[in-house]
Amino acid sequence: MQAVLTVDLGAIAANWVMLRDRASPGAVAGVVKADGYGLGAGPVGRALLAAGCRHFFVAQLAEGMALRAALGPGPMIAVLGGFAPGADEDAALVPVLNSLADVAAHATAGGDGPAILHLDTGMARLGLDATEQERLASEPGLLDRLDLRFVMTHLACADEPDHPLNAAQAMRFSAARARLPGHGPKVRASLANSSGLFLGPAFASDLARPGCALYGINPTPGRPNPMRQVATLHAPILQIREIPPGTTVGYGASWTAGRASRIATVAAGYADGYLRALSGRGTGILAGRPVALVGRVSMDLLTFDVTDVPGAMPGDPIQLIGPGNTPDEVAARAGTIGYEILTSLGARYRRDYVGA
Repeated sequence: MQAVLTVDLGAIAANWVMLRDRASPGAVAGVVKADGYGLGAGPVGRALLAAGCRHFFVAQLAEGMALRAALGPGPMIAVLGGFAPGADEDAALVPVLNSLADVAAHATAGGDGPAILHLDTGMARLGLDATEQERLASEPGLLDRLDLRFVMTHLACADEPDHPLNAAQAMRFSAARARLPGHGPKVRASLANSSGLFLGPAFASDLARPGCALYGINPTPGRPNPMRQVATLHAPILQIREIPPGTTVGYGASWTAGRASRIATVAAGYADGYLRALSGRGTGILAGRPVALVGRVSMDLLTFDVTDVPGAMPGDPIQLIGPGNTPDEVAARAGTIGYEILTSLGARYRRDYVGA
């Protein structure tokens, strides 16, 4: 018996449409890096393309090549980590230029292909830093041979609406963009991520780049989630064991039954991305009722206390992710974020796609 991950492509498309309407008149891309946040970049990309999405972002060159094969010619596919000139062969990908070295490499190679310029305004990660931006402003010829489609930055604290860095980054980005030699406001801007789309008009741009919100993760923490849920994960019960009080369960004997109990062993574990941090904290849903994960998460198996669901039988599915047990809620129990829950989903699940 195999666990089943069901992905609602219709919900992903609906989430994109909602974000597109929110960003209007700017466009909205689909960020499908990390294999579509663990849900399948090919099926997700095709669903977004059918909904009207024409701009896509991935993290690595190999992801971009695979996505081009899935989507065909036409939509823009940008690689956030960039790539060497010509490395995309005939896939017609768009490199994101993260340093002056990147700018020089692509300009020297001819500059006849499109590119996106990344300015760091507060992440201290990828992107031209303040010193490189100063040099760019003082040497007008550096960008002359490039076909810049967008200039972008990435918000560090967009999920905290009152954080002062949000406004600071927006101001820095506007100022740096205005100083681009020979370009300035002529180059379209890309600013907001998922949470940035909810920060207000100051964060509007020509192209937003939502990722997590497309997949049902809440872009407005602390407030009701405006997005539709996308992923549901069910794992089958392999065996139910009746144990007396005082019996321990699992590695390390970390849980002891305080009453006569029925323990269901389920086909999933940390090898499938069900985080070990959920040991003794996770919750499943069986026949509409919550059941506690007891004992440690092991590589291939989970154990749940199903004593209060007397009709439970081997073969019955326990919901590990889904309505009432969202990625954000699972993440809160594990002490992490919904992004990690989704991107950790393993390859052993059978994936069913619905709502295409």
